[in-house]
Amino acid sequence: MASFMQPDDSNDRVASIPRDLPILPLRNTVAYPFSVLPLVVGVPRSVKLIEDALQGNRLIGLVSMKDGSVEEPLPGQVFEIGTVAMIHRVVRAPDNTLQVVVQGLERLKVEYWLGAEPYLRAYIALAPDIVQQDVELEALERSLRELAQEVIALSPNMPEDAGKFLDQVQDSRYLAYLIAANSRLEMAEGQKILEMDNVKDKFRALMVHLTREKEVLTLGQKIQSEAREEMDKAQREYYLRQQLRAIQKELGEADESQSAVSDYRQKIEDAGLPEEAKKEAQRELKRLDGMPPQAAEHSVIKTYLDWLIELPWNKLSEDQLEIVHARQVLDEDHYDLQEVKDRILEFLAVRKLVQERGVRAEPGEEEKVSEAMGAILCFVGPPGVGKTSLGQSIARALGRKFTRMSLGGMRDEAEIRGHRRTYIGALPGRIIQAIKRAGTRNPVFMLDEVDKIGNDWRGDPSSALLEVLDPAQNHAFRDHYLDVDFDLSDVIFITTANTLETIPPPLRDRMEIIQLDGYTEREKIKIAQGFLVPRQIRANGLREGEVTFGEEALRKTVQDYTREAGVRNLERQIGAICRKSAVKIAAGEVQAIAVTPEIVREYLKRERFESEASEAIEIPGIATGLAVTAVGGDILFIEATGMRGKGGLTLTGQLGDVMRESAQIAHSYVRSKAAALGVDADKFEQTDVHIHVPAGAVPKDGPSAGITMVTAMASLFSGRPVRSDVGMTGEVTLRGRVLPIGGVKMKVLAAHRAGLTTIILPKRNERDLEDLPDDVRQAMTFVPVDRIDEALAVALLPVER
Repeated sequence: MASFMQPDDSNDRVASIPRDLPILPLRNTVAYPFSVLPLVVGVPRSVKLIEDALQGNRLIGLVSMKDGSVEEPLPGQVFEIGTVAMIHRVVRAPDNTLQVVVQGLERLKVEYWLGAEPYLRAYIALAPDIVQQDVELEALERSLRELAQEVIALSPNMPEDAGKFLDQVQDSRYLAYLIAANSRLEMAEGQKILEMDNVKDKFRALMVHLTREKEVLTLGQKIQSEAREEMDKAQREYYLRQQLRAIQKELGEADESQSAVSDYRQKIEDAGLPEEAKKEAQRELKRLDGMPPQAAEHSVIKTYLDWLIELPWNKLSEDQLEIVHARQVLDEDHYDLQEVKDRILEFLAVRKLVQERGVRAEPGEEEKVSEAMGAILCFVGPPGVGKTSLGQSIARALGRKFTRMSLGGMRDEAEIRGHRRTYIGALPGRIIQAIKRAGTRNPVFMLDEVDKIGNDWRGDPSSALLEVLDPAQNHAFRDHYLDVDFDLSDVIFITTANTLETIPPPLRDRMEIIQLDGYTEREKIKIAQGFLVPRQIRANGLREGEVTFGEEALRKTVQDYTREAGVRNLERQIGAICRKSAVKIAAGEVQAIAVTPEIVREYLKRERFESEASEAIEIPGIATGLAVTAVGGDILFIEATGMRGKGGLTLTGQLGDVMRESAQIAHSYVRSKAAALGVDADKFEQTDVHIHVPAGAVPKDGPSAGITMVTAMASLFSGRPVRSDVGMTGEVTLRGRVLPIGGVKMKVLAAHRAGLTTIILPKRNERDLEDLPDDVRQAMTFVPVDRIDEALAVALLPVER
């Protein structure tokens, strides 16, 4: 608390104050009457003032500076209301500054300035405060004293007897200046109180300030109290916990283990586990209960219990079985694919009727009737025809969660069934992991690339899939890690493959095969207009109408820059055109671009493909066959040439065993029918035949090229060229029969893309033509044959005469 002198002691000194006084400016400080104030004086002008005052009556005037940054203020830079002070003591410090103690005597008012050199001097008048002794002053004084005592009680740095000292102060002016000097007043606020003439006004201003200070101190004390309580609570809990740990240690119990066990027990009750899983969880929980946390098995059991609890044992998505809605979703997402859409709608219709009407079991039949029976679909087709996206559309139509898993290159059976818990770092298989991620027990689960599963010493994943994909078994699927049955019967499994040949027969038998054979040129253009172009426009930051594709531009892109059964590469080319258009639009060169065939040629540069069937076959020994590859159908040129020799046969073009045998059959058949073909039989003994199947870097196999090889050799030896617009497929026998083959639809679509107009195929494959699109059937001529001579009559050009 600041020092003050009693007012009675200063009366005589006030009476002797002269009107001409040296003025000492104060930086960031306000001097009040009756106060004892220590000052540090270091400015040379101020030092001179103190030294001269010591030689005289020791009286100086103290006024506050308006701007504390001014080193030597002039008259206009200080306030004109201040305090007359008596210098009490002066001590010179080692750095030549003066340590000065002064006592305030009375308020002063500067009448006018006498000069600024060697220091400020002024003609002053004393300005005693106005004190009106009445009831209002008494009330204000009492309120101020009580408020000040409350603030003192709340202030941690105030001495305990400061409040008692206030009770002893009787003079109103002394009380006002005592409180002002010891309050946290800003310099401007303190100066304002000093300049007030009436003590009542000083009391009111101080009450406003102290009220605010009281609120701040009260809030601060509350904050400290709360923090102290939290700290005390934490310390109390710590001590109690330490005591509890000591007690449990004496009893041989572990608190962490007990709390974990109780948590797991509650979670097991809330999880709604099946009976078997619940028993297994409780058995493991009992083991956990009797095991110290430091044991290696402790974390293994906790991980196992976490998996059991977090699996969606009873959480099912509610199916949306509205047939109209499902048809609308499927049509929005995919063009055509009518057979697939019809099969999905059949599945939904059956589920709807089963839910509404129920299924009556046969007498004595107790086996579970699964609503998902027969719903394991396998989409087989070349890349880019929409197999994976169909699964997403099915999930959207049903309102189910969608999850997928790629089987390509998988060689470890544990990826499907999981690892046994005896192994370090064991986890459930990817089937159970995907179910957990989906969060429901009935997602649409897509198994991609089922034809690319491998096997080695770690097991055969395709065999592990037999249980997963069997509707009669998967209601009790047992993962090696969980070692309890999990019901997969409500999951809709959908598999995808590029070819059926590499899928093991037992696995293929468990799936309903739906063939997606690729698209015609017209279908690709429709898909591009309805799906690919809008998607690429959005993906490349363009707005609708900025880039438009004409039908001829799309046709050129399909014909000259893509050769595929699907539309994946077509979408890439459309994306390339959109990106090049985006560059021009972003640069401000154009506002919109209408893509024409000329722009396609400009953006995509030279054409990548040219129809191989466009060139007429003018020399004998070349025939056009049809083949099926992993990426769809394709046309196949078989070339035969003869040279002088001894009747040998040479085969090139990376042919498999079956295809080599077909070539040998063709050679023997043509040789045996030499007379019918008008060929001299001795010519065979004098001619070596070389058969080549481009492209030589691609392995080829299969019996369906037999009819093409017979035609090529018959053309070679008869000298009659093969019609360039004819494609053919079929297996042949030594008797000249043409046997049926597979993949008719993909082969015909490839022939249509290549520009062929006539197709020779086995008579027993005639029924497969029903699967072809109408525009393909109308654009092409089909010649079903049962014998080789029927095919040769159509394929070979007549002898020129």
